[in-house]
Amino acid sequence: MPGRYGKIEPMADFPEFDTDVLTESETKLEKPKLFKVLLQNDDFTTMEFVVFVLEYVFNRTEADAFSIMLKVHNEGMGLAGVYPYEVANMKSEKAMNLAKAREYPLLCTVEEE
Repeated sequence: MPGRYGKIEPMADFPEFDTDVLTESETKLEKPKLFKVLLQNDDFTTMEFVVFVLEYVFNRTEADAFSIMLKVHNEGMGLAGVYPYEVANMKSEKAMNLAKAREYPLLCTVEEE
């Protein structure tokens, strides 16, 4: 006599278990591309402010910041740092926002290394 819920169907056969062992696949990770943050010279941003930005935003020592500032002043451009894209963009924007708040036209550009 069928059960209370009707005819009971036999369970489907389970497929045979695969006896192969899973091996770890070899994934090659590439290093992220790096980008240069360059400070551009202008006639209005003070040297002291450029040194401050290099120390505060780019974590440069006072001596490094002063040296980079002189390069910006004398050659028109100086390398603030080299970072992965997102970090380079964030630091560039932070430096320009600080400059804008003090009404300096400091320009930071990001270029692929």
